[in-house]
Amino acid sequence: MNIRAIKSFFQIASLLMVLVSVALLAAIATMHFAIHGAEVQVPALKGMTVADARMQTAGLGLNLAVDNRYYSGDVASGHILTQAPAAGTVVRREWKVRVAESLGPQKVDVPETVGRDVRVAELELRRAGLEMGATVKFPTSKFAEGTVLAQDPPAHAQDIERPTVNLLVAAPDDVSADGYVMPDLVGSSGAGAVATLAKVGIKATTKTADVAVGHVGTGNDPPTPPVPPGAVLTQSPLAGVRVDQSTPVKLTVAR
Repeated sequence: MNIRAIKSFFQIASLLMVLVSVALLAAIATMHFAIHGAEVQVPALKGMTVADARMQTAGLGLNLAVDNRYYSGDVASGHILTQAPAAGTVVRREWKVRVAESLGPQKVDVPETVGRDVRVAELELRRAGLEMGATVKFPTSKFAEGTVLAQDPPAHAQDIERPTVNLLVAAPDDVSADGYVMPDLVGSSGAGAVATLAKVGIKATTKTADVAVGHVGTGNDPPTPPVPPGAVLTQSPLAGVRVDQSTPVKLTVAR
């Protein structure tokens, strides 16, 4: 093989190497675009209106979902309280961004549903702008089936977090209880409260505490009646919280 042939061979080999390198670089660039070109940063949505946030996320190829709605004295109604994933998170297009929407300050009055039929209670809640939360059945022969026995939050409650009301509803004796809504035990007899909970299989523990002596009142300040010994001062869980036989209940009773 003469020198010219050898030189030609190396020129062709060099050209092939250049072409292979270009092809590899093109493949790498294509893969990078395929992987990273479909990724976007989640924008900061907190404080925006839901409509504006939906437009912004749609422009980035993301899906917006309003998962929850809460009352808020700080964030105006219709604006976003929280988001997940957090702003700045890198996700793939078509990712779902979940947000909580503010309902503004609480302006609705929680109606009294205890003693009503559950269907009537649902209508009253919806008429007040509230939603039905969990409905827990409790077997009892003392009330007609479907009668609301307790609700959470209680009637006329203030500073509630969500526009939902959970109900404890009477069921026939042969129906298995699927939970229990804590009644408001504050002010009642500690012994009576323990007995009431024991009837549904819930064990309560008590501790005693000293209480201030009631005053007779002065001027426009009404007198404070004394707290009788043995009365429930505080309870945990609070009234309206769903509990079952495994839930530890603690009562503080006046000494």
